[in-house]
Amino acid sequence: MGSMTPLYEEHLAAGGKLVDFAGWDMPIHYGSQIEEHHTVRNAAGMFDVSHMTVVDLSGDRVRDYLRYLLANDVSRLESSGKALYSCMLNESGGIIDDLIVYYIKNDFFRMVVNAGTRARDLAWLEQQAAAYAVTVTERPDLAMVAIQGPAARDRVLEVLAAGARSVAGSLRPFFGAFAGDWFIARTGYTGEDGFEIILPNEAVVAFWQQLRTAGVRPVGLGARDTLRLEAGMNLYGSDMDESFTPLESALGWTVAWEPPERDFIGRSALEKQRHEGVRDKLVGLLLEGKGVLRNHQKVVVGDDGQGEITSGSFSPTLQRAIGFARVPQQTGATCEVEIRGKLLPARVVKPPFVRNGAAQIEL
Repeated sequence: MGSMTPLYEEHLAAGGKLVDFAGWDMPIHYGSQIEEHHTVRNAAGMFDVSHMTVVDLSGDRVRDYLRYLLANDVSRLESSGKALYSCMLNESGGIIDDLIVYYIKNDFFRMVVNAGTRARDLAWLEQQAAAYAVTVTERPDLAMVAIQGPAARDRVLEVLAAGARSVAGSLRPFFGAFAGDWFIARTGYTGEDGFEIILPNEAVVAFWQQLRTAGVRPVGLGARDTLRLEAGMNLYGSDMDESFTPLESALGWTVAWEPPERDFIGRSALEKQRHEGVRDKLVGLLLEGKGVLRNHQKVVVGDDGQGEITSGSFSPTLQRAIGFARVPQQTGATCEVEIRGKLLPARVVKPPFVRNGAAQIEL
């Protein structure tokens, strides 16, 4: 048995099928992954993401620390609560993890990192913190619930207490704010509007039950994966890892090159790669015929060589097979994917595939 979130018994009571995910017993679905996917696209669903790691960073030089630690630049964060998505790189430019960091005040930031990279991330954060006298505090006392979908904000505002409701109702997208010891952020991993709420472990069961009473359906990790893929969002360990840089992972937009005098871990390696050009790139694929794209299927791009599907699935929203693939830089508008010994045509497209419930590509 793996680690259990405070909502473990709630998952069992709701009929969740539990699987091991990064050492945690987590629900993959509660009966129908497809129905859960459509619930988020059309109404409101909630995810237990308490396995994610919340880290508080404090100190007079915490901003300098993060400007060196991350490829994106926290100096862009001028308003309290503003969130920033970034990669954390090694010296070779490889991606240690992707994360969200929230600017609270000049001497305090909050970071959320992936469960599967927790131990490595914490060791790296501590290693780099010493030179800046930054205190790194993991918060295992906190749980996290994501509520996503076109009706998510209304459902959440229904159940929050008055103070927290006022905070949540005033949040702009990609901002977070404290309401007492709750932290409410208007962020997500589905391509839909909603909240990610970090709250004390002892409060999360009652909050989860209130959301269920308000009509918010529990959703498992299976639908979370198809939702994020439709939304064009990378998954660490599949679409990126320490073997690849942001420039090879369709994440060049997360690298802040300006100002040129800002040094950050991995910058020299990225500058060299930027000058010389990348060998491979990450692209979106839409299968032209029947079939399902799966991770690790071979992609054939004619004389330009071969690539591989990094994330693939059937899209419940588009009713087509979609995926991400790492392919040679010269790859053009079409390719072929080997499925059960046959080469099937696919079209190279620019993600996202779906955003706010609507197709973003031509079918």
